[in-house]
Amino acid sequence: MFSHVVVGSNNIEASKKFYDAIFTAAGGAAGTVDAKGRVAYTDGNARFLVTKPINGQPATFANGGTIGLSIKSPALVDAWHAAGVANGGATAENPPGVRESGGKKVYLAYMRDPDGNKLCARSSYPG
Repeated sequence: MFSHVVVGSNNIEASKKFYDAIFTAAGGAAGTVDAKGRVAYTDGNARFLVTKPINGQPATFANGGTIGLSIKSPALVDAWHAAGVANGGATAENPPGVRESGGKKVYLAYMRDPDGNKLCARSSYPG
């Protein structure tokens, strides 16, 4: 339940390549660049944006922070993860797989983007 998430980047071109790859692999669309050079990804009323920091300082990741993304199926989570690693991302924590959460099985993959932001793709698990 969020309206938008914004991550900072020191290299918008590399970030757009990475995020275009993971969002299209998960069934979404490539981002659009606005007049201020920000990249935006929209799904319904939710937006994910990538921008250089407004204060002019270098972008850094949030230590302890994770951005969770809802993905439709375990197969798309795997495609999301593979696309990210192939486009400058790095696996974070354990490889993609089934985890127990609140008595339910979920399928998760953790990854860091080229600037170190931690992402998690989550899908329900039918098994």
